[in-house]
Amino acid sequence: MRAFGELEADVMRIVWASSEPLNIQGIVDALNGEGRQLAYTTVMTVTERLRTKGWLERVKQGRSFRYSAVRTADDYSAGLMQQALDSSADRTSALLRFAGRLDASEAAALRQALEDMPADPAQDG
Repeated sequence: MRAFGELEADVMRIVWASSEPLNIQGIVDALNGEGRQLAYTTVMTVTERLRTKGWLERVKQGRSFRYSAVRTADDYSAGLMQQALDSSADRTSALLRFAGRLDASEAAALRQALEDMPADPAQDG
């Protein structure tokens, strides 16, 4: 999995924050409301690329499409973390260094998640 480019990340952030599917103009307005001046066609191209990559889906509504996220921001973050682990020569060391950077509440959440995990996660899916 590749990390999003800057505009891809911004589009996904807007879509993830929305409680309903957005059309391209809605995404453009949200992005341009942040002080940018992006062309409709630029945002449309990026949005369609995200759809092709499996991050967005679209539904025809009237004369336009409305886009919503297929996967969550947490899925994206977890994928990046998995990619980082996969690139490490020593996964255990990388995990320990990562865990050492967590604040107390994050460490507690991780401990709880590990306690709740089945003994053999491969059998759980």
